[in-house]
Amino acid sequence: MSDVSLMVNGKRVSGAAEDRTLLVHFLRENLGLTGTHVGCDTSQCGACVVHVDGKAVKSCTMLAVQASGSTVLTIEGLANGADLHPVQAAFKEHHGLQCGFCTPGMIMTATDMISRHPEGLDEATVRAELDGNICRCTGYHNIVKAILAASTTMKGSKGKAKQAA
Repeated sequence: MSDVSLMVNGKRVSGAAEDRTLLVHFLRENLGLTGTHVGCDTSQCGACVVHVDGKAVKSCTMLAVQASGSTVLTIEGLANGADLHPVQAAFKEHHGLQCGFCTPGMIMTATDMISRHPEGLDEATVRAELDGNICRCTGYHNIVKAILAASTTMKGSKGKAKQAA
């Protein structure tokens, strides 16, 4: 057993975990953060995506002890209280979900994607970067629409913030 200490969704947390415990299992089982899903056990579906030190990571590919000392953001920490994050709001508005199982990973991937492309996104880029996320319910059309809408919203809000400064 090893001690794992993380900053998760803005809160310092710690706990004991076997050295072979995956980050996704530590989040779900030790911390009760069940929004991060386990979908495939082979790191192909993307349902387990979280941000580790500001970058999207499939939490089924990282050991909890490897993440110790890191800052982790899960789907539970994305919203600002009752106010949805712009990506969450866009998924809701554009029906970017079906059963919802892949949605947390899609949203976490999308927020990372948008942050890496502050100039905005196009459909081809969104589709290419979603390659590591699988949705078994839909044809991705509404997911792509939601990400493009969120990108536009977030790009516009950054521009307004710069003008106000």
